[in-house]
Amino acid sequence: MKTNTPPKTPSTKKTKKTALRWQDPHLERERERYDNPLPSREFIMEVLQQHGAPLLADELAQLLGIVPEETDLFSRRLRAMERDGELMQNRKGDLCVVDKLDLIKGRIIGHPDGFGFMHPEDESDDLFLSPREMQKVMHGDRVMGREIGADRRGRREGKIVEVLERANTHIVGRLIIEHGIMLVAPENKRITQDILIPAGNQGKAKAGEVVNVELIDQIAKNSKPVGRVVEILGSYTDPGMEIEIALRKHSLPYIFPDTVEAIAKKLPKKVLKKDHEGREDIRHLPLVTIDGETARDFDDAVYCEPQGKGFRLIVAIADVSHYVAPGDPLDVEAYSRGNSVYFPRRVIPMLPEELSNGLCSLNPEVERLCMVCDMQITATGSVKSYRFYPAVMYSHARLTYNQVWDWLQHPENAEEKSHLLPQLNNLNTLFKVLLKARGIRGAIDFETTETQMIFNDEKKIDRIVAVTRNDAHRIIEECMLSANVCASDLLKKNKHPCLYRIHEGPTPEKLTALREFLSEFGMGLGGGDTPTAKDYAKLLLQIKPRPDAQLLQTVMLRSLQQAVYSPDNVGHFGLAYEAYTHFTSPIRRYPDLLVHRSIKAVLQGQKYVPGNWVELGGHCSMTERRADDATRDVEAWLKCYYMQDRVGEEFVGTIASVTGFGLFVALDDIYVEGLVHISELGSDYFHFDKTRHQILGERTGVRYRLGDRVQVKIVRVSLDTTRIDFSLITADSGTAKAVTATKTKTTKKATQSKRAAVKSTPPAATPAKKPRRRKTNKPG
Repeated sequence: MKTNTPPKTPSTKKTKKTALRWQDPHLERERERYDNPLPSREFIMEVLQQHGAPLLADELAQLLGIVPEETDLFSRRLRAMERDGELMQNRKGDLCVVDKLDLIKGRIIGHPDGFGFMHPEDESDDLFLSPREMQKVMHGDRVMGREIGADRRGRREGKIVEVLERANTHIVGRLIIEHGIMLVAPENKRITQDILIPAGNQGKAKAGEVVNVELIDQIAKNSKPVGRVVEILGSYTDPGMEIEIALRKHSLPYIFPDTVEAIAKKLPKKVLKKDHEGREDIRHLPLVTIDGETARDFDDAVYCEPQGKGFRLIVAIADVSHYVAPGDPLDVEAYSRGNSVYFPRRVIPMLPEELSNGLCSLNPEVERLCMVCDMQITATGSVKSYRFYPAVMYSHARLTYNQVWDWLQHPENAEEKSHLLPQLNNLNTLFKVLLKARGIRGAIDFETTETQMIFNDEKKIDRIVAVTRNDAHRIIEECMLSANVCASDLLKKNKHPCLYRIHEGPTPEKLTALREFLSEFGMGLGGGDTPTAKDYAKLLLQIKPRPDAQLLQTVMLRSLQQAVYSPDNVGHFGLAYEAYTHFTSPIRRYPDLLVHRSIKAVLQGQKYVPGNWVELGGHCSMTERRADDATRDVEAWLKCYYMQDRVGEEFVGTIASVTGFGLFVALDDIYVEGLVHISELGSDYFHFDKTRHQILGERTGVRYRLGDRVQVKIVRVSLDTTRIDFSLITADSGTAKAVTATKTKTTKKATQSKRAAVKSTPPAATPAKKPRRRKTNKPG
């Protein structure tokens, strides 16, 4: 798009013919974009690099033949290049090429203890930043820095040269008034600087209230950040406050713009007859939805019937792409959100409720538009053929997992829904076939415990219970996996770009650490330097009957990388698929919506081009992590509130995580974790062994390892830091008493070697990662 710029210059023929700028190889591209093209960024960089020394902006302008009428525009381009970290000015004001200065661009990662790290954009090792350096920046800021050597612990140490981008414009926290000075203490503990609130900028906020602050002045080397209160959230203990804080702390979009609301309200309440055009009619098929009891947005419906020696499986998915067009306000907002966020008792949907719970949701006994994956599956569980097509459907029932599982075991309980039993039995038979194929394929099947919070009338936790996962969950999971694989196969065969759900195997470092750990138990992982999912699955079967199976499984799970979205298909390691993508949840995941559009483009012989696929994958992976972090924060706060009246009580639990600063212990039957700080372990010097997932006492030889059973007492619960502190129950001798903690003999040489292996920087003191809370147990 061309922009409004001054009339064409330069003013003389001589300038036009001889200026260096006209040698710009990107000149034609710039002419397409602008009426009055300036030298391109690439050419400016090339000229500076060839010059071999820094230049003043005026000297560079003269060299490039920039005339007076273009000076402002040229200055704006240079400033933009500075913001993006391509150029910077030195103390003399000369423009320098950043790459020539050996500077590193990266993001700031703050630590609650005041120090921090810079995570380089080139994915090299993080640089440690001292508390003094962190006084220039906040968590999340984008900076340029320089490596200045190593600190006393051997870590790469950095110095911040320039701040490229401030990440924080608004901060949520609690208003504190001391000696007439007003401050806001950020809820995000990675931001360690309090925000100064000048008199008159607090509005009607009172001391102790949770507020949202807009930053007026960013942090500087010798001054605090300054802000003004723009929103009063209320008392810290108000019902639902933990969610309000998490939404703002993690910058989650939670209010739909007026334009989006207006479009949603104009949508029809039901499927229009004209929308049937070009679609197959499958309303006669007894499709059903099977979800959790609390689900309200139904993405998928299923139907199964015997076909020859195999099966016909139909997976019908809500056709969100029919109502959400690329680039319209609904699409822009859905992209911004990336996914729905499921908090306890509250959902932040990706799409307005008119769509997510209404027009798109496959509600029972109403017509709905859908995209169908129609599969023929053999008796051995392989997909013989498949077909995608748009259709109009009619869900014959909204069923729950527990309902279906009960009916499969006790058909007499189905009563008025007994006519659905044949198709449910077909689904169950197919599931057993697919499950066997899954085992042959070698997919990894870790056993994890998912929990659910039960709330009382005051909207606080009454109890936390384990969620029992039955075969009805797995029936739907296998159906969705089959449809997702067919979607990826279709796009791959047609060479259409898309976002794959990729999951890479263990890194060489993690693989080495895993093998060392397993060797202590006389066990090994097959596959050499490149183990497959089948090697993991085989080992899981071997350890299943062992009493330490949970410990071994946890270490195996932690050796794997996190699944992300990417256009570069490297396969899905955990599921043992060469190609895998997300197709089955377009109501609540933006990547699925992109896949639907791509499939439609293939069916129509077209190409769907949403933009840069790499950037799309990075953004969707980010929003997924953002949602996970926010829900973890909320659950941690609720658990602290739940446990605050139980200080002094004793419990038995399992060591769920071992760090350099202590042990995280998961309590039996309560599903709450807390920290036993290293100082609480007894009178000894304790050393952290990352490879063995243990802490070892130098003098006593007492060892605390992942999976050990211990007895603890709650000594402190902090709502401010969302942390629960435990102490180990001690015997009369003063020695820490562990239910299964072990004592080892160590030589002086062995102790010294273990000291050398100690990780130098402890991570933030936050509870260990829990299994993600999902809307359902469908594939993620």
